[in-house]
Amino acid sequence: MSPATSDGKALPGDPPPEGVPLGGRRAIAVWSVGVSVYFVAVIFRTSLGVAGLDAADRFHVGASALSTFSILQLLVYAGMQIPVGLLVDRLGTKKVLGIGVVLFTVGQLGFAFSPSYGMALASRALLGCGDAMTFISVLRLGTRWFPARRGPMVAQLAGLVGMAGNLVSTLVLARLLHGIGWTAAFAGSALAGVVVFVLLLLFLKDHPEGHEPDPLPHQGTAYVRRQIAMSWREPGTRLGLWVHFTTQFPAMVFLLLWGMPFLVEAQGLTRATAGGLLTLVVLSNMTVGLVYGQIIARHHAARLPLALGTVGATALLWAATLAYPADRAPMWLLVVLCTVLGACGPASMIGFDFARPANPPERQGTASGITNMGGFVASMTTLFAVGVLLDATGDDYAVAFSSVFVLQALGVTQILRLRKRAARRERERLVASRVETVHVPV
Repeated sequence: MSPATSDGKALPGDPPPEGVPLGGRRAIAVWSVGVSVYFVAVIFRTSLGVAGLDAADRFHVGASALSTFSILQLLVYAGMQIPVGLLVDRLGTKKVLGIGVVLFTVGQLGFAFSPSYGMALASRALLGCGDAMTFISVLRLGTRWFPARRGPMVAQLAGLVGMAGNLVSTLVLARLLHGIGWTAAFAGSALAGVVVFVLLLLFLKDHPEGHEPDPLPHQGTAYVRRQIAMSWREPGTRLGLWVHFTTQFPAMVFLLLWGMPFLVEAQGLTRATAGGLLTLVVLSNMTVGLVYGQIIARHHAARLPLALGTVGATALLWAATLAYPADRAPMWLLVVLCTVLGACGPASMIGFDFARPANPPERQGTASGITNMGGFVASMTTLFAVGVLLDATGDDYAVAFSSVFVLQALGVTQILRLRKRAARRERERLVASRVETVHVPV
């Protein structure tokens, strides 16, 4: 038998009803510990976004070298997604999250004390490695502690908490950076990693009692190849990857590194005003995430229209901003742009809503890892392209940010190519699960 969706019907790829946690205060408490780890990881991940100009001065580097910080961090993050998915399926959430906390805390501390560009790069790579272990683990924790019908909302809430971490970077860390200095700000923030590590050790559990998943036999490389191959074989997994690829990166690039330089250097805003616009992106993300989660939980067919609509709106606003006839875009247009960019994060979460029903519980970590690679590969590519184009064109942001449209076009092409196959396969799995549910042996 399969668990019920919000309308009481079975969803393919979900654990049986006796293995589905029903939520409640205990589930919320445990999930909150896991998501607090992700919250701190996002603070550390996005800390460079408010320190980009300071980093350029501290390490005496240009745009291309500055973008290397974020590119390397995202390269490690993206490269770790499938291994982390396999580790989560094999070891469980608590162990993987614990390793992640240690790595990203040491990385943030190392970044605080790095005397050279090379050591700073190594610290960001270590941070990216630890950060890579958080989100997939939190997704899996949600599927173990909450019923399937709450899946879209739980995932969107996890993303919302992550954006709250981004908000802390924008509002708190930025002020600390200019108040107490580079080393004290980054080293002080690393203490948050120690706090969540203690909470994790004391309170986190992989699953409720009586809902232990079946143990997976150890089969070495054969197990790894099978998990990856079977996850990738599902059109829903590939569609999820391309939805994540196409929707996430415009806001990620803006928040992670290039938003502040664009607003200050190209648009002539003060750092305070630019910081306010970055905050608007985060607040919009948090608001839209709640809306998207509710819509998808009630109307499963809204997934693709929401994703493609977000891509279209983002492309339109970027085009209007970059092509504005005056030297600088008006404030109202920048406000609208940042508001629309806030929808990119929630739209990227829709990718997991395609991958989840396409895969059984024992492949959820692997499938989520494949999906999560999409947006970070796109972000890494765009970060690099913007940095190179800025150096090549003498800081022409209109040319540099036009690279956004190339990746959006690629992603939309793949989404349209895969959508029918994924929808057909999902219907087939749903029908098969309903047949199993109503079948009574004689």
